[in-house]
Amino acid sequence: MESFLTSTFTVALAEIGDKTQLLSLVLAARFRNKWAIIGGILAATILNHGLSAWLGNWIAQFLQSDLGQLVIGSSFIVLALWLLMPDKDEDIDNSFDKLGAFWVSTILFFFAEIGDKTQIATVLLGAQFESIIWVTIGTTLGMLIANVPVVFAGDYLMKKIPLNIARVIAAAAFALVGLFHIFG
Repeated sequence: MESFLTSTFTVALAEIGDKTQLLSLVLAARFRNKWAIIGGILAATILNHGLSAWLGNWIAQFLQSDLGQLVIGSSFIVLALWLLMPDKDEDIDNSFDKLGAFWVSTILFFFAEIGDKTQIATVLLGAQFESIIWVTIGTTLGMLIANVPVVFAGDYLMKKIPLNIARVIAAAAFALVGLFHIFG
């Protein structure tokens, strides 16, 4: 249960103000079918984060030593520092719009997550907890918690949520997970 709750909480916080949350806002403005967008986010996240949790679980076998555990904990702290840096908007190619909201959302979300903070976090969570299923479910739920409200009420929410404060809270959460992993 710890792997599920930690994964959900940290990814939901890390996702606030992330480029994929901005992508949700753009997709919601472009397509009317909000449920298709959410389905695309869900499909892309399950696939991307499932592979990431698996990779983390696989890497964990090489990190069983004290040094390996220090590397995992330190990586969470480095990720915390990375979270303090805001993401930049990226241009989105409109040529795929003919595929529909579900497929456009799935494809764009999958590729937007590659190398993203939440994907790296999922690899680390997979290595820390060695639970592919619970980490994947938790990080996917965290992604949905952060992105579904944006799909339905994006403009309003983006004006109300102070992104700098959200980034600091997310960074603190990741730093605490890292410190707990090192010293706990």
